[in-house]
This record gives sequence, C-alpha cells and structure tokens, in this order.
Amino acid sequence: MKKMIFIIFIFSSQILYANTTSILFLGDSLTEGLGVAKKSAYPFLVQELIKTKLKKEVKAINAGVSGSTTSDGLARLKWYLRTKPNIVFIALGANDGLRGLDLKESQKNLEQIINQALKSGSKVLLAGMLIPPNYGPNYTNDFRNMFIKLKDKYKLKFMPFLLNKVAGEQTLNQADGIHPNEKGHKIIANEVFEFLKEEI
Repeated sequence: MKKMIFIIFIFSSQILYANTTSILFLGDSLTEGLGVAKKSAYPFLVQELIKTKLKKEVKAINAGVSGSTTSDGLARLKWYLRTKPNIVFIALGANDGLRGLDLKESQKNLEQIINQALKSGSKVLLAGMLIPPNYGPNYTNDFRNMFIKLKDKYKLKFMPFLLNKVAGEQTLNQADGIHPNEKGHKIIANEVFEFLKEEI
C-alpha cells in the first residue's frame, strides 16, 4: 500500500511539474532587487500575480545580479538554461549604458543571449532601458535604439522601458534615486505581469 501511495505521489508530482511554467528573469540589480528582500523584487511578485490572477502554476527564476553588464549576463546564461525555462525575460543593458561601454559589443552580447535562449527552446521576451544623457544625445539615442533593433530583427515581444512609471519618482525609489523600493517593485511587477500574461 505504501509503495502504491509513493508511486501515485511521484506521478502526481511529475504532472504538476509538467504543467508549471518557468520564467527566467535575466538581469542586473534592478531584477535582483538590490536593497529589498527577494520576495519584494519584481520577479517573485510577478510569479505571485500569475498564481493568484491567472490560477496557473509558475516558477520565477531570479537571475539578476547586481552590476551585471550584457557580457556578464551572457557568461552565466548557459548555466541557467540548464533549468530549461519556458520563458526568458531579458532585462540587461543598463550598466553598459551607464558605464558608456561600446554599444556594438553590447548588442552582440544581447544577440548571443537571444540566440542561445531561442536555440534552447525558450520563448524570449525583451525589456528595454533608458539612460540619462551623460554621454551625449547620440549615445543615448543609440542605446535606446539598440533594443528596438533587436526586437525588430528577432520579432520579439518588447517592453520598451522596464522602469516605466517608476523611474524618476522619488517615492518609488531608494535614496540613490536609481533602484526601486518595495513600492516601485510592485509597480514594475504589475507592468511586467500585464506584458507577459498572454505568454503563460
């Protein structure tokens, strides 16, 4: 009898796992949730919104690491792809722009990330970023257009600005004015949820 219960448990677990959508959030400190608890960062909040509003099983994998550039994200992507995520949500590039890195290299890195994720069988979603005009209008425009070019080339579902409704709002950000606080992450989570809910 115990053996039969164990077999039923394993079988049920396999069915549950098969019906669970996994979402890999590949990003930097904005995704990691620098300055807030892991369960207050937007990837976890998106997971909970999907569970409560869509009544679907989902697992969010927070692959955000503070300070990450597109090169750093590319370097660790293969390890994360071993988990076979159904969806890869790319939110990288902000640190490249803030450091004034060569955008041709940044675009190449993002292209490799996109190609590897697609090759693994994952659906790819892309989030864009905006940066202050520290390096002049040409660099700022090229940075913004980099994401649009990738979206067009690979026909990706595209979220133009990850920090929409949050960037520049003092009450939604921490003291550094860059990283969202808990309230800011809730808004980002709602925006991301609305953006990707049809892909679940």
